[in-house]
Amino acid sequence: MSAGIYMHVPFCLTRCGYCDFNAYEGLDELKPRYVRALLAEAALTAPEWHDAEISSVFLGGGTPTTITSADLASLFGALCGLFDVASDVEVTVEANPDTVDLESLGGLREGGFTRLSMGAQSFDHRVLRSLERLHAPGSVRRAFAAARAAGYANVNLDLIYGAHGETLESWERTLAEAIALAPEHISAYALTVEPATPLGRAVARGDVPEPDPDTQADMFQLACSMLRDAGYGHYEVSNWARPGYECRHNLGYWRRQPYLGLGAGAHSSRHRRRWWNVRPPEEYLATVEGGRLPVGGEELLDEGDAYLEEVFLRLRIFEGVPSSWIEDERADPFVASGLLTDDDGTLVPTESGMLLLNELVLGLTAAVY
Repeated sequence: MSAGIYMHVPFCLTRCGYCDFNAYEGLDELKPRYVRALLAEAALTAPEWHDAEISSVFLGGGTPTTITSADLASLFGALCGLFDVASDVEVTVEANPDTVDLESLGGLREGGFTRLSMGAQSFDHRVLRSLERLHAPGSVRRAFAAARAAGYANVNLDLIYGAHGETLESWERTLAEAIALAPEHISAYALTVEPATPLGRAVARGDVPEPDPDTQADMFQLACSMLRDAGYGHYEVSNWARPGYECRHNLGYWRRQPYLGLGAGAHSSRHRRRWWNVRPPEEYLATVEGGRLPVGGEELLDEGDAYLEEVFLRLRIFEGVPSSWIEDERADPFVASGLLTDDDGTLVPTESGMLLLNELVLGLTAAVY
């Protein structure tokens, strides 16, 4: 059985207004205890995964690179001692451009990390200010150059489009700058407004307009066109890669492979069982330090939910679903409208269909419910 491991690091330099992740600023004093707790949780849960080969490890957050390279390398080294880790394992670490340099990236590379995912978000100063990002476009270029000098041959740039004040022309320049750096992978996400975030509250008050869906649709189509022309394959709604550089870890999620989540708020999945850790870092620490697994809740998917998820995920990564799974009268209108193609008995979304993926899935699967 192939599986992935996700380790969550909740520390950040600052909390961006749009962020709804389990991330915190000002908790630096917890870092040593948190590293020890991750090691302890891994040891507690490893026996349950004795039959799994770990094909990918992903350190996300938060900003994992606010922890020292030595500590991050020790975390990965501990996993190799506790789990059956594949010899060609993909090991990703997320980074903020201002938290890495040649020395730290070199330490991570020597410690076994093979892939770097950097939060560039935009190459427009105004957009970065709107997103409340601290770094400047130049920081991304410097960090990217340092990654290459440290030996990274697999780098992803994360981009966000649709922020307040961003125009189609600005987004085009950001895409052009990202492509010019020639990363192996680019992720581009439409900005979403979560109600519980500072941005969500600002939108609710009327201080900031909600992202315009038509403009975001145009930005998505522009990304599809420019990245395709630059040689990147569109293999998931928000992800493009050079051939052979698709993110193995994230593909594991989308293909419903088992994964173990370690850290505050991390999620795990095996078969139809899902479970998640407690979110507050202090509660997570107290639980693990007490010798207990920090599980905060769980669910078991029934057949209907599992089917709906299977359809959604297969469409999300352009793998499509067998046409035999879907009644003709439900699929035919989407094929006729250009949102789906019937590829020799497999229904695959077009890039236009990706813009309406939720509606597409519900339209195809409504008969189940």
